[in-house]
Amino acid sequence: MNSTPQAMDIERILGLLPHRYPFLLVDRVVECVAGSHIKAYKNVTFNEPFFQGHFPGVPIMPGVLILEALAQTGGLLAASSLEGSLGDKLFLFTGLDQVKFRRQVVPGDRLDLECSNMRMKLKLCKLEAKAFVDGQLACEALITAALGDRK
Repeated sequence: MNSTPQAMDIERILGLLPHRYPFLLVDRVVECVAGSHIKAYKNVTFNEPFFQGHFPGVPIMPGVLILEALAQTGGLLAASSLEGSLGDKLFLFTGLDQVKFRRQVVPGDRLDLECSNMRMKLKLCKLEAKAFVDGQLACEALITAALGDRK
């Protein structure tokens, strides 16, 4: 595995993840060390479709979407550790533990996404995930996911 930090632009992200608009929640990877850690971000804009209903007049990014952004970031780390795209595999949630929401995420925020301490055993992956806004912890969780077949 390559221990040199790598960045990923949106083209590379699209090549590794199956997600597309409006559900792709990672804009850029600023640092990824396969098998170790990843740092990415999502620019949160008022144009996000979920703000129409969550909540009218008080736009707040849903917590489940913050967790999804963290899971997609973890999927990118897993894909980079496999040295290729997920191909015919999907990175599927199997568990979320110790989830805590610490601050609201609103339009104009840059959601910084970090996953680390990845452990792979057979097809299961566990990792620590944290999301920040302006250096403040917004969300944290222990994510468990499985690499499953797309079919």
